[in-house]
Amino acid sequence: MKAPRGTQDLLPGTVETWQYVEEKLRDISARYNYKEIRTPIFETTDLFTRSVGETTDIVQKEMFTLVKKGKDEYTLRPEGTASVVRAFVTNKLFGSPDQPTKLYYMGPMFRYERPQKGRFRQLHQYGVEAIGSSDPAVDAEVISLAYTIYKSFGLKQIKVVVNSLGDAESRNAHREALIRHFEPVQHELCQDCQTRLHQNPLRVLDCKVDRDHPSMKSAPSILDFLNEESKTYFEKVLAHLDALGVAYVVDPTLVRGLDYYTHTAFEIMSEAEGFGAITTLCGGGRYNGLVQDIGGPDMPGIGFGIGLERLILALENEGVLPALETGLDVFVVAQGGSEVEVTATRLLQLLRIEGFKADRDYLGRKFKGQFKQADRLNAKFTVILGDDEVERGSASLKVMATGEQVDVPLSAVADKIRELSEGAGQ
Repeated sequence: MKAPRGTQDLLPGTVETWQYVEEKLRDISARYNYKEIRTPIFETTDLFTRSVGETTDIVQKEMFTLVKKGKDEYTLRPEGTASVVRAFVTNKLFGSPDQPTKLYYMGPMFRYERPQKGRFRQLHQYGVEAIGSSDPAVDAEVISLAYTIYKSFGLKQIKVVVNSLGDAESRNAHREALIRHFEPVQHELCQDCQTRLHQNPLRVLDCKVDRDHPSMKSAPSILDFLNEESKTYFEKVLAHLDALGVAYVVDPTLVRGLDYYTHTAFEIMSEAEGFGAITTLCGGGRYNGLVQDIGGPDMPGIGFGIGLERLILALENEGVLPALETGLDVFVVAQGGSEVEVTATRLLQLLRIEGFKADRDYLGRKFKGQFKQADRLNAKFTVILGDDEVERGSASLKVMATGEQVDVPLSAVADKIRELSEGAGQ
């Protein structure tokens, strides 16, 4: 039996990296006053078709839709925003006096796509959503939060790209201009683009197949169709980013792949050599109509999603993953009669209650084999118990780094380990 294609087992030795990343993300979220939300990993299918968009690749090609049971059809969540907004509406979080509601999530998403380096069918995503404010400063804060995350991990080769998709009026004007622009060459575009041109022409700009077609370079820019309100909004977002010290590039071709985006859209990319052809690490934007589309009040929102596999790949590529300590504090080495075994069990439990990471041998190894196991587990200390030690009511405590060894009363083992640890700065 093998793991399903596009999935991976995260084993000890690897999972510690994930724990390090997740802990840091939780810490940064708290600093920005974002609270965790956990939603189901499957939702009714129409949640994603209505919010993400029926013409998107996610809905048309990538969703894992479950076998229909009864009258409802369910889909494993392909992204996080729709589920968080649904939970916001379902639980009436819009009634809280503390707005915007600032949430973050972390967990698995599911997309049926061709597995490749850093991309899986079961992927893991961290994201934030700020719902309830149309202040441009919130857009800048969300972008700054994403930027801070990458910087806090030590990444240097990153680039922030921003664009404005404008309000409904601006997008409609741009939409008509795109249709007029691409219609003469429609037959030269891929089948998906031919289908989408009149349904959602903005998606043509996001096509990976036709991105080198000459018509793409000369396509009308959304920035030329922004009305005064949208233009002013975007200028304020950029001014706040300047105030926050976030370096960025304005790219009018950035559209993102989901239908719910309005006004601000952004991505963070890796510019490190050897990272691969797909450089996007993070993507997000504003979605002012989504809450109402899902059945809630007319409240604005903005958020982003970070693929954790892509983040870890970037950390490895730039060589900024720290050496993570995975060893034990103490390993109990015991050999002797039944009283020794019982004493070892009692002492091990005491050490754990005192807060130490501790373990012992359970395979009946001799002293030599147990010391080898302690070395493999990177134990800082070993507590040695034999018949003589137990009879005296003591144990031999060994500092593994120096070989120093002292006799300690059983009742004082934990205190002595703590004393030696503090003295060595461990």
